[in-house]
Amino acid sequence: MIYGIRTVAKYLLGIDKAGRHFKIFPDDTMLVSYPRSGNTWMRFLIAHLMFPDHEITFANIESLIPDTSSQSSRALKSIPRPRIIKTHEYFDHRYPRTIYIVRDPRDVVLSYYDFQRKYRQIEDCYPLDRYADDFVSGRLISASWGTWAENVGSWIHTRNGSPDFLLLRYEDMLDDTLSQLARVADFLRVPRDPQRLRRAAELSSADRMRQLEQQQHERWIATRKRRTDIPFIGTAGSGGWKAALPAGCIRQIESTWGRLMAEVGYPLSVTNLPSEVPARSR
Repeated sequence: MIYGIRTVAKYLLGIDKAGRHFKIFPDDTMLVSYPRSGNTWMRFLIAHLMFPDHEITFANIESLIPDTSSQSSRALKSIPRPRIIKTHEYFDHRYPRTIYIVRDPRDVVLSYYDFQRKYRQIEDCYPLDRYADDFVSGRLISASWGTWAENVGSWIHTRNGSPDFLLLRYEDMLDDTLSQLARVADFLRVPRDPQRLRRAAELSSADRMRQLEQQQHERWIATRKRRTDIPFIGTAGSGGWKAALPAGCIRQIESTWGRLMAEVGYPLSVTNLPSEVPARSR
């Protein structure tokens, strides 16, 4: 009874976090990924694509493409429809249309490690090999979203191939941003005008977003009152794990999730899969 009263009170005051429990409309499009997989970058790309007359910054991104982990249910209801909403949730059958971004978990663990240090959720001296074990074993603060494999697998094994589901790889977005953004434009039914695509890519570059973060970190809910010596916007690269991730951590990630990694196109470096397990073509 008390729990119910508190929940209602938080909703009425607009201080709840929407999370997994908010009203979804038939014309919603969900932007989903496991954390540290390029979701913020894609929010800026899409915002520049959808709102070409706006100056997109960290000060207004939440009012254009809100985040369910930082916005209240009431705030989400106030967003003009059709809405594009960002989330990290595992599979939810209610989502009508979904853009899902996947990133190599060997790079994800390094980015997440820096993120949790930025948020002071772990100490700088926290051993990386121990963190990688937490990452694989589902002991991170984001456990309610599942592990990387549980989150990724829950979406691609239920929706991949559906016309209402678009799967993007972070690495492909880096290699050829314009062609991947054109796929997004088609999915969102936005004209894929080359000039519009180029403008969105240029205004959403990692360098520009890092500059905006430095200028506006106290104006964005995700970086306000957080450490400033560790940027939220990282190096925007792929393959950094080859030099930075200890061999034991690589082996643990690949031996645990190798089948799914191969399925979404990530070659394994130290672990061999049985020959009868083919990698699904992208």
